[in-house]
Parts: sequence; C-alpha cells; structure tokens
Amino acid sequence: MKKIIFLFFLFISLFSNAQNQKSSFKSGEWLKFRMHYGFLNASYATLQVKNSTINNKPVYHVVAHGETTGFASVFFKVDDTYESYFDKKDGKPYRFVRKINEGGYKKDVEINFDYKKDKALLNDKKNKKKLNFDLQDSIQDLISAFYYLRNNYNVQDLVKGEAITLKMLFDDDGVFNFKLKYLGKEVVKTKYGKVECLKFRPLVQSGRIFKEQESLSLWVSNDDNRIPIRIKADIAVGSIKADLDGYNGLKHQFKIIMD
Repeated sequence: MKKIIFLFFLFISLFSNAQNQKSSFKSGEWLKFRMHYGFLNASYATLQVKNSTINNKPVYHVVAHGETTGFASVFFKVDDTYESYFDKKDGKPYRFVRKINEGGYKKDVEINFDYKKDKALLNDKKNKKKLNFDLQDSIQDLISAFYYLRNNYNVQDLVKGEAITLKMLFDDDGVFNFKLKYLGKEVVKTKYGKVECLKFRPLVQSGRIFKEQESLSLWVSNDDNRIPIRIKADIAVGSIKADLDGYNGLKHQFKIIMD
C-alpha cells in the first residue's frame, strides 16, 4: 500500500512533455488525483504551483501532497509531502524537500543545489547525515523534472518505441538515468469526457525501486497543458491506478473530445 503515493509522485515527475519551449503551466495551477488500489479508493494526491524566492531569486515553489483516506488508511496510513523550488526560466532546481510517513517509516530530507560549486548537498535530518553530490547537466529533482519536461520536449520529436533519458537526484541513491519509452497516442475516458493522450512507459531498473514484474504506464493530455490523466502500475498482487479528479488554474484550455 505504501507504494501508492510514491508511485504517483515518481510518475508525475517523469512522464510529461511539451511543445517548442512553450510554457505549459503558471503559478496557481492545482491538480488533484484520486488513487485506487484494486477496488479500494485508497488515497488522494495534489500538486500546487506557487511563487516564491530562493536567495532573493524569484522561483516556482511546487508542493505535492498525498495521503491515504477512508478504509485504506486503517490498514496503512500514508502522509507524504514533496516540495521543489526551481528557476522560472530554465527549470533548474534550487531546493528539494521530502517529508514522508508511510506506516511509521519516516524520512525528512532536504537537498540544496549550489551551481557555483557544482555540488548538491543532501541533508538527511532524521538520520543526521549529510552527503555531497557532483552536479551534472540538466539534473532535476523528483518534482522539478515534471515541470522541466513539460516545457522542454517537442511532441513532434517523439518517436514511437524510442525513449527519453533524464538525469535525476533523489535521496541518497545519487544521480541516476531514468529512461521513458513513448508508446504513441491513445484516447482515455475520464470523468470530464474523452481525452486524447500521449502514452509512456518507464524502462524500470529491476531491484532499484520497482519489482521486475511491474508494468508501469502513464497517459498525459495531448494539449498545451501536458497534465497527467491516468497512471497505472500492474503488480503481482493487483494494480495501482491514479486518475485526474480535479484541476484549477490551468494556463491553457483543457481539451475534451466531444462525441
């Protein structure tokens, strides 16, 4: 059960694309997702974009929060918050925060990116441990990656069956490459109507985060917003699914296919 929230935040951070450097979001954007584990309405997750400053520099501040609700929380309580502060022009992350409580398993991590020294300082507050990592070109954190990809990939450049690679720094695992295969276009039925989507599947490194038998997929709206519409993970004991359940403050019109 604890994977539900984590899968969601990982997926949204990696699986969106945009057109021709055109901005796909703005401050005030808010997304809500209803998450299911089998027949259970297991949890909700939200993403909110705000304005903030880091060292007197204007930045976007994104807060992602997810928690189990109702019957599911009786079996396994999850309360996760992720935050990212990143540059408004080029999307470079300046600070990443991860505070999670998953059935008593807790983490309180902050990563600060220092581009003058080409270093990232990870502060594991719970375990009182600090680590330094060398920065690499176009490196992203878990949340900033979502918004970076929305503004920096051209849909016309996507080739069915080929993969996008992104460098990411996440906790004390260090920098790693995450590959995402484009599977083509597909129409998805939602509570708002039918939505044309771009479908992706990560090429998972077995034993790192996911089990080998898991099949992960994401559907992203094929419009100028590039927002996640559906996320699904087929696992050995069932399936995990997240669907868009609410939105506000989108920069562009949300395109619905009219029958």
